[in-house]
Formats: sequence, structure tokens, C-alpha cells
Amino acid sequence: MTKRELWEKAKMLPLLPGVYIIRDKTGEIIYIGKAKRLRTRVSQYFREGVPHDAKVTKMIQNAFEFDVIVTQSEFEALVLECSQIKQHKPKYNILLKDDKGYSYVKVTREAYPRISAALQKDDDNADYIGPYTSSFAVREMVETACNVFRLPRCSKKFPQDIGKGRPCLNAHIGRCMAVCSGKISREDYNEAVQSAVHMIRRGQGEILKLLRERMADAAERLDFERAALIRDQIAAIEKVSRGQKVVRSEVDEQDVVAFAGTASAVCAAILRFREGRLVDKREFLFHDTQDIPALREEFLPRYYLEDNEFIPKSIAVDELPAGSGELARLLGETRGSKVRLYVPQRGDTARLVEMARTNAVERLARESGRYAREQKHLDELAALLGLKEPPKIIESYDISNWGDGTSVAGMVVFEDGKPKKAGYRRFKMNTVAGTDDYASMAETLARRAAEYEKGAKGQFGIKPDLLLIDGGRGQVSAVQAALAGTQLADVPMFGMVKDDKHRTRGLVSAAGGEIMLAMHRGVFTFVTSIQDETHRWANDYRRRMQKSRAYSSTLQSVPGVGPATSRALMAHFKTVSAVKEASEEQLAGAKGVSRAAARAVYAHFHPQPEQPSAET
Repeated sequence: MTKRELWEKAKMLPLLPGVYIIRDKTGEIIYIGKAKRLRTRVSQYFREGVPHDAKVTKMIQNAFEFDVIVTQSEFEALVLECSQIKQHKPKYNILLKDDKGYSYVKVTREAYPRISAALQKDDDNADYIGPYTSSFAVREMVETACNVFRLPRCSKKFPQDIGKGRPCLNAHIGRCMAVCSGKISREDYNEAVQSAVHMIRRGQGEILKLLRERMADAAERLDFERAALIRDQIAAIEKVSRGQKVVRSEVDEQDVVAFAGTASAVCAAILRFREGRLVDKREFLFHDTQDIPALREEFLPRYYLEDNEFIPKSIAVDELPAGSGELARLLGETRGSKVRLYVPQRGDTARLVEMARTNAVERLARESGRYAREQKHLDELAALLGLKEPPKIIESYDISNWGDGTSVAGMVVFEDGKPKKAGYRRFKMNTVAGTDDYASMAETLARRAAEYEKGAKGQFGIKPDLLLIDGGRGQVSAVQAALAGTQLADVPMFGMVKDDKHRTRGLVSAAGGEIMLAMHRGVFTFVTSIQDETHRWANDYRRRMQKSRAYSSTLQSVPGVGPATSRALMAHFKTVSAVKEASEEQLAGAKGVSRAAARAVYAHFHPQPEQPSAET
């Protein structure tokens, strides 16, 4: 249907509440909304002369038909809209992604352990506390622990750097115990680290109780120096607790939500208070829109209802969304008790709303500079490669081999110039024998194209705008041949070639023409970051495979244990150490492990001492 025909159809709708469902030419649902009056809301989309932001304009351009479901009330329309969006996840409804993954507190295993915040767990023999959903909370915990117990934040290595140079400024102002001075014993340092970890794991209440016991014990032993040190730690924790009261909510359990916008984006900032204390901050960015009231109306039910987000007793907002009464009622029914949704007019909560708005404004300012920089790189790359428009989705591939000829491939994705880690994929070669980078790359891209043609979900269901291959003309030609006749055959593709120092040199096409990047600093840096990230991702997979194979090989040294049983044991127990510690019954309980194999493995790792022979 044309836009005119859709408008004519919309004029026939009733002035009743309900839900409208917009579809494209393929019948796919692209947007779901609710309306107090269906005719008024839906006709606004298709009436000529009505201005819309970029996102709505794109949706209207792809709209081909719509359906409506009339409800008895606005409340029923809200409930139905939420359930339909959760079921179908239409592409033009807002996506609640705040670019946060899980975060951890990292504690290194060394003579003088260090505590830091980490965004992922690495295979580096460190201990990790978590995962936590809030990187903000992790940074706060680490910062508080380091301040309280005066742990070093510098790059010095201990004990190697003890006694080398003078203590830093942090030591002089009392923020570091100055391990580098040589006046702090390893035992005292490790006790401070253990106390910091205890506080992170158990909270301030428990560590205060433990420290008071230690201080009393030190005083009884007349170890007044240690008692004074512990006294200072207790005072620091109490000071931190008092300081946290500066930013507190009047309500024990409350969220504070505010919005800010520019000409091209809107940010929603949420401050989360639990037990009256600020415990987390979340920010959501929405590009191609500037309609804050419409976004507020859609965002609040999505945030609290779509992903089963915790619903607090009180939600303070900068402005009430349309239908706020129905939303508060639905939130209360979902929570199981009344939820207050309101705009504070004065007092501390009103100031917290301003604080949330300030955070949204600051995030937009940071994003504006970053987005402009990344967009500039994409524009330059498009001009350099002769693309019609800047590539939104870039996929990059690299092959990693090891000694026995086994190969794996890594695929990374950049969306709008930024890594999209949810789209990263890994491939283990199925048909290539030996080390053959050309054939391995061809197999990888052929499988990628096959997934797209099957209508796969996730990243495999998205057609990229640009393919970058780690390698030269040979790799690109091999992939071009593999993609011939597929739906990815028309995607522009270039190889990333390196110089003799293994640094990115340029981009090469299948025809052999090379585009040098040295004169294009921004593009050079951008392409190098893509190549390095792809190389890291592929090598990480290869190392994991090698480690797994080494573990499997260890188990195959057990008489009676073959590759299948070894794989079954590793799949169930994850590590060889866990296999060694398992009982025979636990081993036999693993899927794919026979009783005889379990008995053989247990006997191998738990040999019985030889019995002395009987005297004759």
C-alpha cells in the first residue's frame, strides 16, 4: 500500500484505545505502538506535511500495511503493547542497550597482589570477583577499597621496585601505604588486600566488625603500631560511609530518571538508589531521534517490563509520560505493591533529578565528539574505497594456525565505527586439511554466506556493508570465488595487508590494486584497530583450542580413555584438575562416560599403595 492509501485506511479507524502493528512488504512487524485514540495516532504517521524525526521517517518509508487491536481501556492497550513488543522485538521500537557488559573485580595472584576493575575475565591466573552488571558499581567498590586500605595504584612492581626512588604524591597525602619505601612488610600488605577483598565481598558492616576485633587483639598484644593502622582503616571506612550520605535518596528504594537531547540523539540517564544510597548509574543512547516526550513514553515501560528489570517503590522522573497513571498501575501490579511515579518539585529528590539530567547531558557531549570522530573515519574510508555511502556494518576476518596444521577463524564486527562484540563469531575449519590460509578464508566466508541465506538470527542474519580480510590479493580472490553466486557476492571486499614490520600498510582489492593508508591518518588508525582486534580475537580462540586439546591429551594418556571419553569429561568437568578431584561416581555420572572408563580414570589419578608381600 502507498502512503496515501495507508492514510486513507487510518482515517477509518475508531477513536478508541488500542494497539497498532505496522508491517513492511515482507509482512515482518517493524513497529508496535499504543494509542489513546487509534485514528488520531496512526493517521499522523501517513498524513502529508507532518514532520517526523529520522527514525520515524525511516519506519514510514518501510511501512506497507498495518493492523490494529482495539482494547477496552488505555491500561489494556499498554499491557498488550508491552507483551507484543517483548514477543516480536520490532526493529523500529527502541532497543535498550546501554553498551555495558559484565564487570569484575580483579585480584592478581602475586607476592604483592593488586586490585582493579576489569570488563572481562582473562586467562591470566588472577582471581575475579563477580560478575556484576554495573561497571559503575565495580569502579566505586575498587576505588573505595583502595582508598580505605591505602593500596597502591601506581605501575611499580613489587618487590622489585621496593627502595627504588621516592614515594609518590599519593603516599605523601595519605592515600597510599608506600610499599615502595620498604617500611611495609609483605604480611601487612597482604592483610590489607585481604581486608579490601573481604569488604568488597561482604560489605562495610562485616569488615568493620572484623577490623575492630583485630584492633582489640593487637592492643592486647601491645602491638600499638598495628592497632593504630587498623584504627585508621576503621576511621577511613566510617568517613566513606558518611561521605556517601551526600548523595542519598529520601526513599530507601528509588530510581531517578531524566532525559536530555540534541538535534540527532537522546540520552536517558537512570540513577539507582538502594537503601538510600546511590549504587548504580545507567545511560541509554538513542540516535536519529530528538522527540523526548515520545521516547519517554516508550522507554519507561520497555525498561522496567521488557527485560524483567527490578521495579523500585518510587520512580522520580523529570516529566511524566503520557498515560502515566496506567503505567504506574502496571508497574505496581508487576511488582506486587504500589509504585509511585512522580515529578519531584523541590527538595533533595528534585536535585537528584537535575543530577540525572546533568549525567545525560555529559554523556551526549562525550558521545557527540566520539560519534563525530568515528563518522568522519567512516566517511573518509568510503571516499577512499569508492563506496556509495559510509559502511554501517563492517565485518573483518582473520585465520590463526598452529603447528599441526589446524586452523581457526575469527570474525569481528564494527557497527557505526565501534566494535559490536555481540556480533563476534568464531569458526573451526571443517573441510580444510593442513595450513592453507586461502582455503580456510574461503570456507569461512562461504559458511557465513550460507548462514545469511538460511535466514539466520543475530549477526549472521545481517548483510554487512563492507568485508575486510586479513591478507593480500590471494585471500581476497579466494573469498571472491567462494562468494560468487551467493547473496553476499555484491558486498565490497578488501584485504588488509601489512608491511615487513607487521603493521597495517594498506587495503588491496581482488584486482590487485593497493590503496596506501599512510597519507590518511584517521583511516589508517581506524583500519589498524580493526585488524588488530580481529587478530586478537582469532588468536584467542586458537589459544583456547590449544589449551583444551592439551587438557584432552592429558586425559587420553589414561589407559582405556579415548578421544570421545576425553571430550565428554572435559565438557562436564571443564578442567583436568576437576576430573582429578572427582569421585568415581561423579565421573560415571558424566554424559558419555562409561562405568569402566570412570573406574580407569579414578584409578589413574588415585593409585593405591602397593601392599607388602606376605613373609614366607
